[in-house]
Amino acid sequence: MSKFDPKTTHVAVLLGGWSPEREVSLVSGAACAEALREGGYKVTEIDATPDLARTLADLKPDVVFNALHGRWGEDGCVQGILEVLAIPYTHSGVLSSSLAMDKQKAKLVFGEVGIPCAESYVVDRMEASKSHMMEPPYVIKPFNQGSSVGVYLIRPGDNRPPEILSSKEWDLGEDVMIEKFIPGRELTVAVMGDKALCVTEIFQDNEFYDYDAKYEAGGSHHVFPAELPGNLTSLLMDYAEKAHRALSCRGVTRTDFRFDEATGAIAILETNTQPGMTPTSLVPEQAGHGGMSFKDLVAWILEDASCDR
Repeated sequence: MSKFDPKTTHVAVLLGGWSPEREVSLVSGAACAEALREGGYKVTEIDATPDLARTLADLKPDVVFNALHGRWGEDGCVQGILEVLAIPYTHSGVLSSSLAMDKQKAKLVFGEVGIPCAESYVVDRMEASKSHMMEPPYVIKPFNQGSSVGVYLIRPGDNRPPEILSSKEWDLGEDVMIEKFIPGRELTVAVMGDKALCVTEIFQDNEFYDYDAKYEAGGSHHVFPAELPGNLTSLLMDYAEKAHRALSCRGVTRTDFRFDEATGAIAILETNTQPGMTPTSLVPEQAGHGGMSFKDLVAWILEDASCDR
C-alpha cells in the first residue's frame, strides 16, 4: 500500500530558490509538479526563499518533493528545515546532501571505498588567481556548487589563471578547488534506490560538460547505454553504487566520471544528490531505458520520501 495516496496527499514541490542553479531548478520543479498532478496528487509549487520554513509551516503539506539544485537546496540546509518541521521529503538527508555537495570531502569518502579520484585540493581563490598551483591542464571550480557553475579549464600554454577569480564579480565562495584535468570520455551513472541503471556517454562541443552543454538546446547529446570496452560498464555501475552507499544517499543520485582511453584512467568527479529532473534529463533517460516513464519515476521518488534520511 502506498504511503502517499494520491487522493489524499498534498505535495509541496520546492523549486527555484536563490542559488546560481535557480533557472534549472524552475524547469525541473515544473516538470515534476506536472507529473505529480497527472498522477492525481494535490500539488503546490513553492519558489523557495529564505523564509521557506514559515511558508511550509503555514502550508502544512503532507510531503515535500525537493526539486531545488545547488547550495541551500541540495547541501543539507533545506533538508535540516524539513527535519525540524517533521515533513517527509525526497532525495538524500542532511549529512549525505552536505557531504556530497563538498566535492573535496566527498573525494575523501570515495577514496576510502576504492573509487579512483583525480588529484585535487582546495585553496583560497586569491591565491589561485596569482599563478598556476598545478601543472596545466587543470580545472578550477567552486568546491560546493553544482551544474558546472564557475568551472574553468586551464590549458597548457595559458599564462595565468582566469582574472575573474580575483575580481569582485566572483560570488561563488572564497575557496576553490584545483583539480587535475582528466581528458577523454564523459560518462554518468544514475542510481535508483541502491541499483545503478546504466551508463550514459555525453558528447558535447566543449572540452568538458559545462553549464551551457548541460542546459542549452543542442549543447550536448547522450548515448545510452554507452559503448564501452571490456568490463568498464559494470565497473562504473559498481563505482556509482559504492559512491551512493558511501555517502549514505537516498532516492535517486547521478554520479559523473571521466575515462581516458589513452591511459585507461578513470576518475569520479562528483555525486549529484538532486540531479536534473526534466523528461530529457540524464536520470529520466536512464530510467526510461529500463521501461519506467517519467511520471512513474517521479511517483517512485515521492513514495521514497521520509524524515530521518
